[in-house]
Order: sequence, then C-alpha cells, then structure tokens
Amino acid sequence: MYNSKIIGLGHYVPDNVVTNDDLSKVMETNDAWIQERTGIKERRHVVNGDGDTTTTMGVKAAKIAIERAGIDKDDIDFIVFATLSPDYYFPGPGVLVQRDLGIKTVGALDVRNQCSGFVYAISIADQYIKTGMYKNVLVIGSELHSHGLDMTTRGRGVSVIFGDGAGAAVLTREEDTTIGILSTHLHSEGQHAEELSLIAPGMGNRWVTDIIEDNDPNDESYYPHMNGQFVFKNAVVRFSEVIVEGLEKNKLNATDIDLLVPHQANLRISQFIQKKFQLSDDQVFNNIMKYGNTTAASIPIALTEAWEEGKVKSGDLVVLAAFGSGFTWGSVIIRW
Repeated sequence: MYNSKIIGLGHYVPDNVVTNDDLSKVMETNDAWIQERTGIKERRHVVNGDGDTTTTMGVKAAKIAIERAGIDKDDIDFIVFATLSPDYYFPGPGVLVQRDLGIKTVGALDVRNQCSGFVYAISIADQYIKTGMYKNVLVIGSELHSHGLDMTTRGRGVSVIFGDGAGAAVLTREEDTTIGILSTHLHSEGQHAEELSLIAPGMGNRWVTDIIEDNDPNDESYYPHMNGQFVFKNAVVRFSEVIVEGLEKNKLNATDIDLLVPHQANLRISQFIQKKFQLSDDQVFNNIMKYGNTTAASIPIALTEAWEEGKVKSGDLVVLAAFGSGFTWGSVIIRW
C-alpha cells in the first residue's frame, strides 16, 4: 500500500476587500464588535460581473497548485471538489473544473461537508491513492458566500463572518509510508444538523412551485442560520478530540506538532485549541483576520499561505482539523 503526499498548493481570493467598517455602513455593527467575537478584520467578496464563481475561483487555485506540483494537467487522474456554494444546484463544480481546465475525461466527485469539506475531500483522495486506484488527485475547496448572505442588521450574526475564496492541493503517490498523509479521521453528529444550516432552497419541505408563488421577502430559510454559542461549545470539544485521535493513532504527542492549520471558523476557537494543546503562535496558522470564514476553502488557503511563508518544511508534522455544519468534523495528520 502507498501513502499520498501533497506536492502542489494554490489559492485564489477576490481582489475586493470588505472591511468591518464597510459592513457598518449597511448594518448595525462596528469593527470592535466583530473583532471581539470573531477576530475578523476584513474578508473578500466577489464583485458582480468580475467573472468569479465558485468554479472559476477553484480553477484559478487549481492552476497554481498543478504548476507548483510540476505536473501536466493531464497527469491528473481524479478531481474532488468540496463546497457548499456550487454554481448550479446540479451538476456540481467538479465536472466544470474538468471542463474548464481541459483535463481528459477523468472522474469528478463533489463533497458537501461544508466547513469540514476539505478534510473529507483530502481523506477521499488519500484513500484512492493508498489503494493504488489513482496516482495524482486534484483536491479543491472553494466558496462564494457573499451572494447568499443577509447583509442587513437581521443577518449580521452570520454575515459578518463569511468570505469568498478558493484553495487547491495536488496529491500524488508516495512509496515511503513514513511521509505524506499518515492518517485521516472523520466524524458526524446529525442530531445537530439544524443548528448550523441553510434550509432553502431544498426539496425536503416545499414544492418549487410553492416557493415561487410565495416569493416571501421575509422568508429567512434562504439565509444561513447559526446557533453561535452552541456551535462554539461543540467545536472546541470536537476539535480537541479529533486532533488527539489523530496523534494517538500515530503514537505522537501534541509536542510533536510543528504546525496546526485549523479550519478558520472563529479566531477564538483557534486560540482556545492553541491554549489547550500548549502550542506557540508559531505552531498555529491563522488567517481568518484577512479572509473571514471561507468554509471548505479555509484550510487550503491557510495551508498554501503557510507554505508560501516558509512555515511548512520537509519533515514537519502538520495537522489539519475542521469542525462545521452537519455537525461534521475531522483531522489529517501529515509528515511533510
């Protein structure tokens, strides 16, 4: 059996910077209130007409990752695309990436695990490579949140948090099983599904004709809902558990971690985990201050930036961890 390893990383974010002060002009909020609760100073939002979509941002990130991997696009054997904000209800963005990159007719899989999406996608790619089915797998996490947010005072508890962007990784086969992805760990707890959710549009409760006829501007089911305190309390517990699970699986300790790249949900969650595992500022990478929560894109964007800044080096133990809607959570243990 093989291991898989990451050989190329890339990310893309829109040029349009939206600061907390910008948001205070369209809703009752302010910079101090947002930073105190989330740690976020600004985020990126696409601009209508600029051509950025979930798919096109993913393609831009993927092109960088493929170039850095030193392979040709036609060396890609499979595509895994994680997002909660696809361009279309169907088909998913995986096939659109295959089309837009001009890759041969390889398989394309869409992953709908929201904030944990990239971790789940990496785990899928890892299993395909470990079993020898594929050699090179392209994994993308991309999100366009801004088109679906309630940018009023009513929605400020959620809308100030999220940003747009994409990240990508190329995984390849590695015969040395002591390096690369050592293990992945995935969990879910669906009993809390509605605590962080977007109910509509969906086929579960109403006919499409009913939705069109209602055309109710006060229907909040079309906007994300989050029970913030409940999500926070669960996140800090599950983050800790799944990191420990990964370390114990590989007979490692928290002191062995060179870099933790957590999903960028809330800076306060990351700081709580950092303190719990007694990690220094240099051992935890956060960029939520600049980009907000980009859901499935947050880990690949952060991992790419950490690598670009020289914070990820050969031989390092790198831990990825995420928690989000579903509830779902997971971790990835990597010997770089």
